[in-house]
Amino acid sequence: MQNIFDTIKKVAIKIDHAIKTEDLGYSNSENSSGEDQLKLDVQCDYLIEEAFKDISEVKALVSEEKEGVMELHDNGNYTICYDPLDGSSLVDVNLSVGTIFGIYEGELKGENLVASAYVVYGPRIELIIATKGEKPLLYRVNEGVFNFISEVTLNEKGKLNAPGGTQQNWATYHKAFIDSLFAEGYRLRYSGGMVPDLHQILLKGGGLFSYPGTTDKPEGKLRQLFEVIPFAFIYEQAGGQAIDNNGVRLMELVPRHPHDTSPCFFGSNSEIDALKKAYGVSQ
Repeated sequence: MQNIFDTIKKVAIKIDHAIKTEDLGYSNSENSSGEDQLKLDVQCDYLIEEAFKDISEVKALVSEEKEGVMELHDNGNYTICYDPLDGSSLVDVNLSVGTIFGIYEGELKGENLVASAYVVYGPRIELIIATKGEKPLLYRVNEGVFNFISEVTLNEKGKLNAPGGTQQNWATYHKAFIDSLFAEGYRLRYSGGMVPDLHQILLKGGGLFSYPGTTDKPEGKLRQLFEVIPFAFIYEQAGGQAIDNNGVRLMELVPRHPHDTSPCFFGSNSEIDALKKAYGVSQ
């Protein structure tokens, strides 16, 4: 597993360089969800593929930018599902973006995730790594090297509110709940990038990130294998919770297809318990 984490660190430096130097225009292709791909999306996907192709522990790769599974090593133990550049449309306005990795052993479902990691490319490059039974670990780059900074723990109650999705497509009870948080004094923190917003909530001690089912996307927008499950793992390891609209732990998800999506809510315990009450689901 350490070899995988070391590879993530190496490829993160290369992706950061690509973000700073590569063409930001659109390619002539679409990803598996029918979205136009930026050239930078394609380049970052290629960098990760190249980084892992000779790592014998890796059985296969599944990318948010590709359809299906890319087999690598028959004797490998792990399948890595990744989003090469989450929030890539924010690069041209110079906002933070990220890369997400979910490391699975066996069938691709929540209970088989054994580790996850994400990288934030902002004013500084930061990395969070989480493994079972341990608090997530924060690393920061200094002179090209990732240095350990601290363990990360969520408070029982936070102050940040990051509500995703277009408000006109929210259910009335979801809007009422989000409004109630603002009425309590929660601060809006929403960039349109999953990685920087969840990273801010994690490092600032707590709050809520929500991406509900909406009238235009009833199954949510965020992808289970690449985004939802890896972050659910990190939030649970940090002492928080991550659930869907029915109050079910996101770590219990069993995707039917590599690109399945799900409504998702991540946060510290107070916010998630309040959300369950607002949604009328069991505590």
